[in-house]
Amino acid sequence: MPETVNRHLRSVAAALLAAAATAAVAFAEDGRDRGPEDRGGAGKAAYTVGLWADLPYSDVEASSGVPNLIADMNRAGLAFSVHAGDIKSGGSRCDDAVYTRFEGYLDSFRSPAMYTPGDNEWTDCDRPNNGSYSSAERLSFIRTNLFDTDESFGRRPIPLQVQAEPYVENRRWQVGRVTYATLHVVGSDNNRSGDVAPDPVEWKARDEATIRWLRQTFAAAKRRGSAGVFLVAQANPGFDQADPARAPVRDPKTLTPEDGFSNFLRALREETIAFGGPVVLMHGDSHYFRVDKPLQDAAGARIQDFTRVETPGNNTQSANNDVQWVSVEVDARDPEVFSFQQEVVDRNLPPAGYQP
Repeated sequence: MPETVNRHLRSVAAALLAAAATAAVAFAEDGRDRGPEDRGGAGKAAYTVGLWADLPYSDVEASSGVPNLIADMNRAGLAFSVHAGDIKSGGSRCDDAVYTRFEGYLDSFRSPAMYTPGDNEWTDCDRPNNGSYSSAERLSFIRTNLFDTDESFGRRPIPLQVQAEPYVENRRWQVGRVTYATLHVVGSDNNRSGDVAPDPVEWKARDEATIRWLRQTFAAAKRRGSAGVFLVAQANPGFDQADPARAPVRDPKTLTPEDGFSNFLRALREETIAFGGPVVLMHGDSHYFRVDKPLQDAAGARIQDFTRVETPGNNTQSANNDVQWVSVEVDARDPEVFSFQQEVVDRNLPPAGYQP
């Protein structure tokens, strides 16, 4: 058969495969999801995920700490990685180059890489030491430049489900029997109050959209028969009296006082209880590695199906010391589904006798 005919047949076959993939797209909010229900995960029994956040905050972290961390994560053979926001310190400028540099980090991962924004890269940008930017403009910049496709970052990107505009930073994907999603919930009271120029109107609209995405994620997980749900947000939203990272103290029964996280936590509590299986919320913000079960029901009882994992992050007192990451072993055959371990990058440990 002539080579030209072979090329033609290959082109037709490729077109048919592309059409079949397009037909597999699952619809959610407004019928505008733009990614498949499952990509490369069907049949996977166990795999490893990498988590990191709150990096880089300094020049030394940007030049050596983060590259060392990514190299270590690349050697781990991860299914994918997620950065939970804060790509710079809250006291540094929000210039365009910061976002370009961070996108380069994400695209240096061998496996797919995901990201959800933090407060340092947009809500805090109106501070004078951040350059007195408009936080709304910086958020628009992030959406336009870092979330301009329906794919992940990384050398081997995968398609993701995407929430309807303008909330294109909220993403969802499936690996094996676990449903994953990013949720745009940030520190600084989620832009509801406080800091330089909070925007309660912006907060209300995004809060409502995020909660819709959260509920749709649980609905998708139930529809797929997922063994677990894994959520990623930037903010440490606070949970109960046992959480030392936030003040004022909450009443676990009512989730008062009202703040930028109350609605989100109520919805998270409702959906976790209704799901009836392992649910994880990964966040950064407090820069402290921990794995615990801080979520309570309205009667004050611990919700055992819920786990919070927080990644380590910048510690300005110890150079690269906390430029580390967390590995998650995922196995849907295990009743717990998820297990966690902090991974230490030896090259980021301070030398013996280091004095900050």
